[in-house]
Amino acid sequence: MKQPLDPAANYERTKAVVGYIPRKDATRETYASLGFKSGLEIHQQLLTKSKLFCRCPAGRYQNGKDYDAEVIRHMRPTLSELGEYDGTALMEFKTKKEITYRIKYETACTYEVDDTPPFLADREALENATQIALMLKMNIVGELHITRKQYLDGSIPTGFQRTGIVAIEGSIPLREKTVRLIQLSIEEDSCREVSDIGHQRIYTTDRLGMPLIETVTYPDMLTPDEVAEAAQYLRFVARSSGKVRTGIGAAREDVNVSVRGGTRVEIKGVAHIKWIPRLVHIEAFRQSSLLRIKEELNERIADKANWGVSWKDIDSDLLNTDFFPLRQARMIRSRIVAINLPKFEGILSHFTQPGKSFANELADRLKVIAGLEKPNMAHTEDHKPVIRQKDWETIRQIVRGEDGDAQIIVWGPSEDIITAIDTIQERCRLAMDGVPNETRKGLDDGTTLFERVLPGPDRMYPDTDSAPISVDDDFIEKIRQRMPVDVHARMEQLREWRVPPDTWNYLLKRNLVGLVEKIVTDLNQDPIFVASLLAHKLKNVEGKVASQDGFSYAKVYDLFVFGKQRGLFDEILKPMVAVMYEHPNMDFESILVTLDFKPQTMEQLKSNIPLLKQKFREIKTSTDPGAEGRWIMANLRKRAYGNVCMEELQKLVENEVNHG
Repeated sequence: MKQPLDPAANYERTKAVVGYIPRKDATRETYASLGFKSGLEIHQQLLTKSKLFCRCPAGRYQNGKDYDAEVIRHMRPTLSELGEYDGTALMEFKTKKEITYRIKYETACTYEVDDTPPFLADREALENATQIALMLKMNIVGELHITRKQYLDGSIPTGFQRTGIVAIEGSIPLREKTVRLIQLSIEEDSCREVSDIGHQRIYTTDRLGMPLIETVTYPDMLTPDEVAEAAQYLRFVARSSGKVRTGIGAAREDVNVSVRGGTRVEIKGVAHIKWIPRLVHIEAFRQSSLLRIKEELNERIADKANWGVSWKDIDSDLLNTDFFPLRQARMIRSRIVAINLPKFEGILSHFTQPGKSFANELADRLKVIAGLEKPNMAHTEDHKPVIRQKDWETIRQIVRGEDGDAQIIVWGPSEDIITAIDTIQERCRLAMDGVPNETRKGLDDGTTLFERVLPGPDRMYPDTDSAPISVDDDFIEKIRQRMPVDVHARMEQLREWRVPPDTWNYLLKRNLVGLVEKIVTDLNQDPIFVASLLAHKLKNVEGKVASQDGFSYAKVYDLFVFGKQRGLFDEILKPMVAVMYEHPNMDFESILVTLDFKPQTMEQLKSNIPLLKQKFREIKTSTDPGAEGRWIMANLRKRAYGNVCMEELQKLVENEVNHG
């Protein structure tokens, strides 16, 4: 009798065959061998008073439970002018989702639900988008045409997003290469998702219609680090304009990834740039794994066109298991079916991502398309079996499985089971072709899961409700005259100042290089100290204390002015900026009182040293010859901050200890 497959051993074997290595061990040669390439689509909300195509206020967010009304919709596909259905529309229709929109009256109007034609595009948004395009050295279009882009997941009630190309062809400089830009568009944002469970999806409409820009690059990035660097640079440019929103959800990155022999896969809505390198690293190996699976299946299956699954309903009493989802399925009389996958033995436990196998590809689609919440299936190659081997042998006989086949059990409402069977069969057939075009959701552990089928190129068409917008030279020139300093020039400035590299990201991300320059120029301050005060001390405080109303980075300039007027030495500004951040409305003199600051001269500090020396010799336990000086300096430091130069005090203490 044939020995059953060991899923764990098969997972490790296929992981080795794919050649997966951790991100930390990968090199440029690793990605070159995979044929890795990647492009970006960066979405950034613009800082405007109004939404893009109506006059509702932008930037007012609601709690998911705080709303005035609900609108419920069901999406269904319609034939295009060519008599065809869009693949994404068909997939979304299979999900049978009921979409609920939670509306606050102050942030929504009849435009959002397509009961009112669009207003003229917001002028402030067009100016902001044009300025950022000019900062990216892009070519501004002479006439902006609004088009409709299909959005079929329900995140926009109308089923489409209005968008227009503002500029084309530009470039950004990275450390080792130049990345080309395809275009910059202005478009309306979608709804915020509250929940997506079973066949119910809930959104809030506060974000809907807010203007944002989408900047698209060519697939010029050949390593994960280059992808993250390009995303950072585009963020720095947007922030330096002063025309964009910041905070959670204000910027989102879509990352397109492909490897040699594969197709484009989009990782949608990456919330943090720091996630990008690991996400694209794992996605590259996932695609490489799927190509290995394709090779294996093509060797096993001669007639792919006629390949298909077989299935049978099974009696729940057949399954002797303590697995709670199956026990619950029996109690609520869910339908349970067993499915046979011909020639798929070893595929379900084939490595795809760290901790995941091909079976996860099926489970993800069952959740999204059939609406079956996880866990939604069991199979013959589970790492931790929930069904006894004896029961699997019975199931195999029921579905007439043969050597080399794999079996799956799926349970759920009767109306969803046929969709589930079709979904499994479709994904298995796609495995025979390699890497399916799809949109995936990135998780914080670096893995991804299926979100939807990637839309086709024909998803855009003209918006007959919006007239073309002329973009004349005078409009462009007025914007060009108020352009901020170029980001690349800011980087060169930091390099010339020899500011520590670990401060750059903080300063550029928050558009603070101009503030550093103003403090350095106006107050004759050391740029390294100013940059470190902001990017080390203030950053540390921000990580521990919630931002308070009234704080602004401009107050740091006022702090330096106060220090200069009072004749304070710079070291005292570090504890002062921490108090200022936590209590932004406290005046600087009161901050000094809080810090128990008392004016002290160098002579007054020196007079304390003999007593401290005597006390140290009474309590000392260390034989380290430098311990006495360090202990005395530690006791004088708090009194010395702001009163004297710390380096000079250090020299004085050393001299008194060694020669006094």
